[in-house]
Amino acid sequence: MKKYPFISMALIILFFALLAITVPLLRTAKKEEKKEIVAEIRVPEISVQEKKAQFKSAIVPAVSEVHADLMQRYQDIAALVLADHNNDRLIALKKEYKATNNEELLMALKPHPQSIAIAQAAMESSWATSRFFREAYNVFGIWSFNKDEARIAAGEKRGEKTIWIKKYGSVKASIRDYYRTLARGNAYREFRILKMETNNPHELVKKLDRYSEKGAEYGKELSAIIRFNNFTIYDQ
Repeated sequence: MKKYPFISMALIILFFALLAITVPLLRTAKKEEKKEIVAEIRVPEISVQEKKAQFKSAIVPAVSEVHADLMQRYQDIAALVLADHNNDRLIALKKEYKATNNEELLMALKPHPQSIAIAQAAMESSWATSRFFREAYNVFGIWSFNKDEARIAAGEKRGEKTIWIKKYGSVKASIRDYYRTLARGNAYREFRILKMETNNPHELVKKLDRYSEKGAEYGKELSAIIRFNNFTIYDQ
């Protein structure tokens, strides 16, 4: 090799040249391989139609069952009011629902149309895809103010105060508590009065302006969801 030093030098230069070309190619190949692996395990996004179908299968039957139970109770209590104004069961229910008389009790116990509950469920749970729904079965974004009950922290605060969301054991438990919330809260008194006069969901949602920080816009959005998705079919 000493006789032809230029040959050794040429081989060394050739080696490093090939190395400079090969390494980037190998790196690119590995990156492409990783991309292929990620592509293989990535869960495909579902369509809007599929999301709505999943929502309906999870929420609509539960709303229907809870509504039927509440309607049966309302009819039983209405009959009881006619028969006995001072029944112990009436007294207990009036205390539970903060009703001062039988009329207010019946206003509280009459369940509002299913179309409203379903539309609110869609809005508040992002069609059953929200973290609150997935982790806590909280369909309607109901807050918790009791540290002793099951709950999870929301991802936002009011100043330095943590917002807590109720955690339920099932979808039906969430729906029952939602109906109870609207039956007891002072903010929904006008809503309760109007539902004794009409079952028109588009009129009733106008009285839910205090359910959301959106105010009057909230009722408009609910009405649009009901109309666009033909949710009134569940009221028939």
